[in-house]
Amino acid sequence: MDHKKRVFASFILSGALLVPIGALAKTMPQDDHERHEQEEREHRVYDPDRRDYHNWDQREDEAYRHWLEERHEAYVDYNRLNHKRQREYWKWRHEHEEHEEHERH
Repeated sequence: MDHKKRVFASFILSGALLVPIGALAKTMPQDDHERHEQEEREHRVYDPDRRDYHNWDQREDEAYRHWLEERHEAYVDYNRLNHKRQREYWKWRHEHEEHEEHERH
């Protein structure tokens, strides 16, 4: 009888240790569309000068491409830019946010 109690106690202890791990697990997207939406929400970029994060969504990608176009530069993925160039982009981006707000209204 003592052996059964130890096995049962081990089983309960193992379950108690696994519950927090299960609670931390992310739910997996069910299809490609849902996966793409999740990736879009999770893709955030840090602006070191303003010390804030920006969601890299379609609107941000369009602004980034416009910035490259103004400089007559070929497309390079933002993550491949060195830190100096990333800072240049965010400086330009914050200067142009006001213009973007006026165009939307």
